[in-house]
Amino acid sequence: MIFAVPPTTSYILWIGNTTVLRAIPAGEGVILPGQTTYDGRMRPIPLGAKGTFTLRVTPAHLANQFKDAMLPPVFATPMMILAMENAALNAIRGYLDPGESAVGTAVDVRHLAATPVGHEVTAEAEVTRVDGRRVAFNVTARDEIEEIGRGTHERVVVDLLRLAERLSRKSKSKA
Repeated sequence: MIFAVPPTTSYILWIGNTTVLRAIPAGEGVILPGQTTYDGRMRPIPLGAKGTFTLRVTPAHLANQFKDAMLPPVFATPMMILAMENAALNAIRGYLDPGESAVGTAVDVRHLAATPVGHEVTAEAEVTRVDGRRVAFNVTARDEIEEIGRGTHERVVVDLLRLAERLSRKSKSKA
Protein backbone atom coordinates (compact mmCIF):
# COMPACT_ATOMS: atom_id res chain seq x y z
CA MET A 1 0.00 0.00 0.00
CA ILE A 2 1.24 3.50 -0.82
CA PHE A 3 0.50 6.40 1.52
CA ALA A 4 1.05 10.07 0.75
CA VAL A 5 1.56 13.21 2.78
CA PRO A 6 -1.59 15.40 2.37
CA PRO A 7 -2.34 17.82 -0.43
CA THR A 8 0.38 19.37 -2.48
CA THR A 9 1.46 18.66 -6.06
CA SER A 10 4.46 16.64 -4.84
CA TYR A 11 4.09 13.79 -2.44
CA ILE A 12 6.55 11.99 -0.25
CA LEU A 13 5.59 8.36 -0.61
CA TRP A 14 6.44 5.59 1.79
CA ILE A 15 6.74 2.24 0.06
CA GLY A 16 7.48 -0.25 2.81
CA ASN A 17 10.27 1.41 4.77
CA THR A 18 11.55 3.37 1.76
CA THR A 19 10.85 7.07 1.24
CA VAL A 20 10.40 8.16 -2.38
CA LEU A 21 9.69 11.70 -3.63
CA ARG A 22 7.43 11.77 -6.71
CA ALA A 23 5.60 14.65 -8.35
CA ILE A 24 2.01 13.51 -8.73
CA PRO A 25 -1.09 15.70 -9.11
CA ALA A 26 -3.36 15.39 -6.09
CA GLY A 27 -5.18 12.08 -6.00
CA GLU A 28 -3.65 10.67 -9.18
CA GLY A 29 -2.96 6.96 -8.84
CA VAL A 30 -2.12 6.83 -5.16
CA ILE A 31 -3.90 5.67 -2.04
CA LEU A 32 -4.30 8.83 0.01
CA PRO A 33 -4.74 8.94 3.79
CA GLY A 34 -8.30 7.92 4.59
CA GLN A 35 -8.65 5.73 1.48
CA THR A 36 -8.55 1.97 1.86
CA THR A 37 -8.48 0.99 -1.82
CA TYR A 38 -7.09 2.27 -5.08
CA ASP A 39 -9.65 4.65 -6.64
CA GLY A 40 -8.94 3.70 -10.27
CA ARG A 41 -7.36 7.01 -11.30
CA MET A 42 -4.15 6.55 -13.21
CA ARG A 43 -1.12 8.81 -13.20
CA PRO A 44 -0.87 11.21 -16.15
CA ILE A 45 1.11 9.95 -19.15
CA PRO A 46 2.74 12.83 -21.06
CA LEU A 47 2.50 13.22 -24.82
CA GLY A 48 5.90 12.61 -26.36
CA ALA A 49 6.97 9.94 -23.83
CA LYS A 50 9.29 7.54 -25.67
CA GLY A 51 10.43 3.97 -25.29
CA THR A 52 12.62 1.51 -27.14
CA PHE A 53 13.08 -2.24 -27.37
CA THR A 54 15.99 -4.01 -29.04
CA LEU A 55 16.54 -7.62 -30.03
CA ARG A 56 19.04 -9.59 -32.09
CA VAL A 57 17.32 -11.60 -34.84
CA THR A 58 17.75 -15.34 -34.23
CA PRO A 59 16.49 -18.27 -36.32
CA ALA A 60 13.44 -18.50 -34.03
CA HIS A 61 12.41 -14.99 -35.15
CA LEU A 62 12.43 -15.85 -38.87
CA ALA A 63 9.25 -16.22 -40.90
CA ASN A 64 10.29 -19.64 -42.23
CA GLN A 65 10.75 -20.97 -38.67
CA PHE A 66 8.05 -19.06 -36.87
CA LYS A 67 5.23 -19.39 -39.43
CA ASP A 68 5.77 -21.58 -42.50
CA ALA A 69 8.81 -23.35 -43.94
CA MET A 70 7.99 -22.12 -47.47
CA LEU A 71 8.63 -18.49 -46.40
CA PRO A 72 12.06 -16.87 -46.84
CA PRO A 73 14.51 -16.68 -43.91
CA VAL A 74 13.62 -13.10 -42.89
CA PHE A 75 12.50 -11.41 -39.67
CA ALA A 76 8.80 -12.28 -39.20
CA THR A 77 6.20 -9.50 -39.08
CA PRO A 78 4.66 -10.78 -35.80
CA MET A 79 8.11 -10.54 -34.20
CA MET A 80 8.50 -6.94 -35.44
CA ILE A 81 5.10 -6.15 -33.90
CA LEU A 82 6.22 -7.77 -30.63
CA ALA A 83 9.24 -5.43 -30.56
CA MET A 84 7.02 -2.40 -31.31
CA GLU A 85 4.55 -3.37 -28.56
CA ASN A 86 7.40 -3.80 -26.07
CA ALA A 87 8.77 -0.36 -27.03
CA ALA A 88 5.32 1.15 -26.40
CA LEU A 89 5.08 -0.53 -22.99
CA ASN A 90 8.57 0.76 -22.17
CA ALA A 91 7.44 4.30 -23.11
CA ILE A 92 4.80 4.31 -20.37
CA ARG A 93 6.21 1.82 -17.85
CA GLY A 94 7.47 4.62 -15.58
CA TYR A 95 4.00 6.17 -15.40
CA LEU A 96 2.22 3.01 -14.27
CA ASP A 97 1.51 2.44 -10.60
CA PRO A 98 2.09 -0.91 -8.89
CA GLY A 99 -0.82 -3.16 -9.82
CA GLU A 100 -1.25 -1.55 -13.25
CA SER A 101 -0.15 -2.71 -16.68
CA ALA A 102 -1.09 -1.79 -20.24
CA VAL A 103 -2.42 -4.28 -22.77
CA GLY A 104 -2.31 -3.92 -26.52
CA THR A 105 -5.66 -3.29 -28.21
CA ALA A 106 -4.81 -2.14 -31.75
CA VAL A 107 -1.93 -2.44 -34.21
CA ASP A 108 -1.70 -0.88 -37.68
CA VAL A 109 1.79 -1.33 -39.12
CA ARG A 110 3.57 -1.87 -42.41
CA HIS A 111 6.59 -4.16 -42.69
CA LEU A 112 8.77 -2.20 -45.14
CA ALA A 113 12.04 -4.12 -45.48
CA ALA A 114 13.43 -7.61 -44.86
CA THR A 115 15.99 -8.30 -42.12
CA PRO A 116 18.17 -11.44 -42.02
CA VAL A 117 19.29 -13.44 -38.98
CA GLY A 118 22.05 -11.82 -36.92
CA HIS A 119 20.93 -8.21 -37.33
CA GLU A 120 19.86 -6.06 -34.40
CA VAL A 121 16.34 -4.64 -34.60
CA THR A 122 15.39 -1.59 -32.53
CA ALA A 123 11.77 -0.56 -32.15
CA GLU A 124 10.80 2.91 -30.94
CA ALA A 125 7.44 4.17 -29.68
CA GLU A 126 6.20 7.67 -28.89
CA VAL A 127 2.98 8.58 -27.09
CA THR A 128 0.79 10.65 -29.43
CA ARG A 129 -2.57 10.65 -27.61
CA VAL A 130 -3.94 9.82 -24.17
CA ASP A 131 -7.72 9.46 -23.87
CA GLY A 132 -8.64 8.24 -20.41
CA ARG A 133 -6.96 4.84 -20.09
CA ARG A 134 -6.30 4.55 -23.87
CA VAL A 135 -2.80 5.46 -25.00
CA ALA A 136 -1.87 5.83 -28.69
CA PHE A 137 1.64 5.56 -30.11
CA ASN A 138 3.56 6.08 -33.32
CA VAL A 139 5.87 3.08 -33.69
CA THR A 140 8.87 2.37 -35.89
CA ALA A 141 11.43 -0.43 -36.23
CA ARG A 142 14.81 -0.44 -37.91
CA ASP A 143 17.77 -2.73 -38.33
CA GLU A 144 21.36 -1.50 -38.61
CA ILE A 145 20.79 -0.58 -42.28
CA GLU A 146 17.30 0.90 -42.68
CA GLU A 147 13.81 1.43 -41.34
CA ILE A 148 11.97 -1.88 -41.58
CA GLY A 149 8.54 -0.95 -40.24
CA ARG A 150 6.26 1.85 -39.09
CA GLY A 151 2.71 2.44 -37.98
CA THR A 152 0.49 3.05 -34.97
CA HIS A 153 -0.33 1.10 -31.85
CA GLU A 154 -2.80 1.48 -28.97
CA ARG A 155 -2.69 0.18 -25.42
CA VAL A 156 -5.14 0.42 -22.52
CA VAL A 157 -4.00 0.81 -18.92
CA VAL A 158 -5.54 -1.96 -16.81
CA ASP A 159 -5.80 -2.75 -13.12
CA LEU A 160 -4.19 -6.21 -12.83
CA LEU A 161 -6.37 -7.33 -9.91
CA ARG A 162 -9.60 -6.47 -11.76
CA LEU A 163 -8.26 -8.17 -14.90
CA ALA A 164 -7.37 -11.31 -12.93
CA GLU A 165 -10.88 -11.38 -11.43
CA ARG A 166 -12.43 -11.04 -14.90
CA LEU A 167 -10.24 -13.82 -16.30
CA SER A 168 -11.11 -16.05 -13.36
CA ARG A 169 -14.84 -15.58 -14.00
CA LYS A 170 -14.29 -16.29 -17.69
CA SER A 171 -12.30 -19.47 -16.91
CA LYS A 172 -15.03 -20.69 -14.55
CA SER A 173 -17.74 -20.11 -17.17
CA LYS A 174 -15.81 -22.34 -19.61
CA ALA A 175 -15.62 -25.26 -17.13
